[in-house]
Amino acid sequence: MASERAGLHVVDEGAGRPVVLLHGFPDSAAVWRHQSPALVDAGFRTIAPDLRGFGRSPKPERVEEYAVTMVVGDVLALMDDLGVEQADVVGHDWGSAVGWVLAAIAPDRVRRLVAVSVGHPAVRPHLGVEQREKSWYMLFFQFPEAEQLLAADDWKLFRQLLREDGDMDSYLADLSRPGALTAALNWYRANLSPRLQLSPPPPLPPVTVPVMGIWSTGDHYLVEDHVRLSERFVSGPWRYERIEGASHWIPLDAPERLNELLIDFLSADGAE
Repeated sequence: MASERAGLHVVDEGAGRPVVLLHGFPDSAAVWRHQSPALVDAGFRTIAPDLRGFGRSPKPERVEEYAVTMVVGDVLALMDDLGVEQADVVGHDWGSAVGWVLAAIAPDRVRRLVAVSVGHPAVRPHLGVEQREKSWYMLFFQFPEAEQLLAADDWKLFRQLLREDGDMDSYLADLSRPGALTAALNWYRANLSPRLQLSPPPPLPPVTVPVMGIWSTGDHYLVEDHVRLSERFVSGPWRYERIEGASHWIPLDAPERLNELLIDFLSADGAE
């Protein structure tokens, strides 16, 4: 059932143990449309918000309002509003970054974490030039001309950047709304600006909850070590899974395999 809770548009389904599903760029809660029914059928309750700046949720104007720590606050407020003391958290793309920080600073609110495609925020300095080459678009997004260039010629550059993967028609319809593209790019401007890159990432406590990291071989934006090396920042149980052939959009490209992994990992009790 879709509703507005804690200032976010959210789809809340099922009645079992809660699983918070956090999407990334340039998605909305709709990216989880294959996972939510499977999780509900397996006895879970799924809570999938449109994060700030995306979908039908508010789009603040100031860049600094898209800092990951602000979004973590949104997720905690949403859980409070829904009466959820503790939940499993599954994130993809930026949603994974939010999940990592949430699990690190509020471990009492997270039972288990699944990070799909994106590793721990502190892993980036440990990666080589291949990752820097793949991340070129993050620098491009910092420029005020990015909006115009991405949307020009029927969104040609945007289509090329995404390689027509994901929910292209939905993305274009959503990002064509006034202010929507700027709001989406502000995630990169608030968290990955060159100025911020001059300093080491803010220290986070080790993640003590069980974590499963998932990466796909068809990811054009992130190298495998981005997820695999995240084990260094996890003091709790760690599990790594590699999915062959899927693009960055694992929830859409490999839904059955992802659902199997989620149900297996989230159904476990206690430490592994």
